[in-house]
Amino acid sequence: MKQVTSKAPGGLDNLVLEDVAEPAAPGPGEITVRLHASSLNYHDYRVCAVEGALPDGRIPMADGAGRVEAVGEGVEDFAAGDSVVSCFFPDWQAGDDRPFDFSGTPGDGRDGYARERVTLPASWFTHAPEGWSHEEAATITTAGLTAWRALVVDAGLKAGDTVAVLGTGGVSIYALQLAKAMGANVIATSSSDAKLERLRGMGADHVINYRETPEWGEEMRRMTGGRGVDIVVEVGGPATLAQSIVAGRPGAHIALIGVLTGRAGEVPTALLMARQQRLQGLIVGSRAHQLDFVKALDALKLRPVIDRSFELSELAHAFRYQESGAHFGKICVTM
Repeated sequence: MKQVTSKAPGGLDNLVLEDVAEPAAPGPGEITVRLHASSLNYHDYRVCAVEGALPDGRIPMADGAGRVEAVGEGVEDFAAGDSVVSCFFPDWQAGDDRPFDFSGTPGDGRDGYARERVTLPASWFTHAPEGWSHEEAATITTAGLTAWRALVVDAGLKAGDTVAVLGTGGVSIYALQLAKAMGANVIATSSSDAKLERLRGMGADHVINYRETPEWGEEMRRMTGGRGVDIVVEVGGPATLAQSIVAGRPGAHIALIGVLTGRAGEVPTALLMARQQRLQGLIVGSRAHQLDFVKALDALKLRPVIDRSFELSELAHAFRYQESGAHFGKICVTM
């Protein structure tokens, strides 16, 4: 079978397509999955692009979707032919014992899904949403589940809330779709007027070009009659967090997800305290969260936005396209 591995010293130029032996037949509690798609996330880009971030020979990619080919003894949740999708934290099945690093994440601390077949514990997967393509299903592992947890699990989204989403990456687009499907209002930002028009077409109630309006937090307060937004899906990090705090109403929930603008910076703690807001850091979610998310997707009839797909052999090229920032929604690779 084909797989991509990261060769020392790492970086995009050292992602190598190889022919390797197929995995063994599934043992007790395991399934063999013919993988058909993965999707790119900032986390995947960071570990693949930075030299030394991955050990020599690591198989990248946290997201994997495909079809079950065989099941081992004792497996009851899956059968041959089922469409399945991987979990970002396969060891975090449920509960509040949350991972605090990526040592168990496929494509980082352990081998990922840039390959054609895997034999792994059945508990590392869930069923895919009903009727979705493998490319569509591959988008829920990281981006989709992050948006779900930010809005529903942590923030308790309800109809009538106002949600701020920043940019047009996978998490932000999913957050827009989920918020609108659940009866919320959405204010979306981008530096591209063309992308802002697409956001309007997807249901965004208000849009802001953050290059033209750098004090977009105040603009969001103006758009909400001075009240502020209920939830901010904060993917930017230190360079945007201050504006997110300004944008939030007293008691707002700010879901801190991204580090796109850096890994550390100043936080206006006095304003955060004065507005009695809740700043919640999160990294994706558990398998139990994903099971609930898939049920919701089946009920809501959402479909993800896929910008472009690449072949597995073009993985480095796909990351360079992601690096350009030209995409709107998710980038996929197919196997």
